Amino acid sequence: MAAYELHYWPGLQGRGEFVRLALEEAGVAYRDVAKEGSEGEASVIVATGLDDPGMATPPFAPPFLRHGKRVIGQTAAILLYLGDRHGLAPKSETGRLWTHQLQLTIADAVSEAHDTHHPIASRLYYEDQKPEAKRRAEDFCRYRMPKFLGWFETVLDRNPKGRGHLVGARVTYAELSLFQLVSGLTYAFPKASRTALRKAPKVAALTKAVAARPRIAAYLASERRIPFNEYGIFRHYPELDP
Repeated sequence: MAAYELHYWPGLQGRGEFVRLALEEAGVAYRDVAKEGSEGEASVIVATGLDDPGMATPPFAPPFLRHGKRVIGQTAAILLYLGDRHGLAPKSETGRLWTHQLQLTIADAVSEAHDTHHPIASRLYYEDQKPEAKRRAEDFCRYRMPKFLGWFETVLDRNPKGRGHLVGARVTYAELSLFQLVSGLTYAFPKASRTALRKAPKVAALTKAVAARPRIAAYLASERRIPFNEYGIFRHYPELDP
């Protein structure tokens, strides 16, 4: 089949970064539309793909992955597809479903992190909802972030094969995604995440282990890795980091 084509908005990591990490770890060739031409040109390519009238299964929003005639939307669905094809998920159905469940929980945490700076509406600027954002961020940092990271700590504790993995004894896309979640939380909420990670040492260790994997380390050090910024899901506003 043709090479993978990842379609996501240029200039920000966003939900597309979870897919990039899987593709990089798998060591497969892929076309990253966000890196082609100017940001305006890349945005046009993505928008055109979303509005393609000939597409029988149109994605709701980026990211979406083209692979031959297949078009797959939703980060978790894309990773389910890639994990099965590239050894980033267990071979058993039970293991694949568990990995998918982990990814969906990560997606919940990502959405809640996003809503700390856009609690009222995505179409509004952060500046239009600062009081609400502060209240939302306080609750997220005090209760929700520790709850999510604590749950993943429990998953690591209960993995019968151990070795610092969420599923079995090999890396899966869920570990890559947990790395990205923790990296984003550390960028957005350095103080709150430091407190939460002290109570989740295995999650912190997993994050470091993923960053040290050869292909991931090379990607993180390359120009392909878009830096965190205040246009993506994870944004650092000091006033939201109690």
